[in-house]
Amino acid sequence: MAFSVGDRTTAGFLGTYSNANPTLPFGQRYCKDEIMGVKPSPDCLAIDGGGTRCRFALRHNGNVTLVEGGEANVSSDFERAVVTILSGLDELSKSSGHDLSAIARMPAFIGLAGVTGPALIDQLKDALPFSAAQFSDDRPAAVRGALGPKDGVLAHCGTGSFFAAQIGGKTRFAGGWGPVLGDEGSAQLIGRRLLWLVLQHVDGFQPPTPLIQEVLAKFGGAPEIVAFASGAKPHEMGALAPLITNAARVRDPAAQVLLQEAADTVAHSIKQIGWTTGMAICLTGGIAPFYEDYLPEDMRDDVRERQADPIEGALALAQELALDRGA
Repeated sequence: MAFSVGDRTTAGFLGTYSNANPTLPFGQRYCKDEIMGVKPSPDCLAIDGGGTRCRFALRHNGNVTLVEGGEANVSSDFERAVVTILSGLDELSKSSGHDLSAIARMPAFIGLAGVTGPALIDQLKDALPFSAAQFSDDRPAAVRGALGPKDGVLAHCGTGSFFAAQIGGKTRFAGGWGPVLGDEGSAQLIGRRLLWLVLQHVDGFQPPTPLIQEVLAKFGGAPEIVAFASGAKPHEMGALAPLITNAARVRDPAAQVLLQEAADTVAHSIKQIGWTTGMAICLTGGIAPFYEDYLPEDMRDDVRERQADPIEGALALAQELALDRGA
């Protein structure tokens, strides 16, 4: 992927930002450390890797260089994730002008989708050149980016989902157990519920709506729906979510039922992990913002925009690591 920064266009290169260039929105957020609740730090590295893309941020002398690569889910494809990270480090070295070995020695926070425990972390340490890195899954960076250092809760509902509360300096996570046993409120689960509702109509248990008729026409009938669902990957099921959100805009009853179900799940989950009235709620991911209108009124009043992106949260965590180690 190519990005233009000034007169430079480089595959995967997003740019170098500093306080000296306040015209770049990303740079404005990135270099205002008070937003993320950290002091300016020595050099450090942050990586935020997900199932769709992986972002790298190098902080050096107050400047931040950002590079973007492909997917990096270490559970679903470990070797591909390692290749993505190594390629991104090489691009980061070229873009920033810093030697790769020097970058690998920097304090680093590396948050990657699919990190499920110590065994995978040991594999990553063996496969990657870092000497001062803290490895994690990708949730802490998302929470820190969304909430900064402040108390609040996060409902992240994209293809998958998880919930988090950051209260009194402590973070609690819930969900994130994947498409078979979890992903409550996610795009893939709401897509699956849509197909179930269509089949309920075929059985005569659900009245027709424009959305239900649209889905039947899209697939051709119930046998085709069953065949699709039996082999669909989470992102393929999640691709049905826009049909629901578009139909909800014109008050399709089936779409509204599905969004209300999902919003009820979100409301229940964030209450269980510690939300109380007056505490900020961030709804992130592709589908979560559509739940806002379906939340209870007291929750709607507390919905806030996220403060920053996950990569910025990862950079804040890397800065804290660097300060703790006296780099």
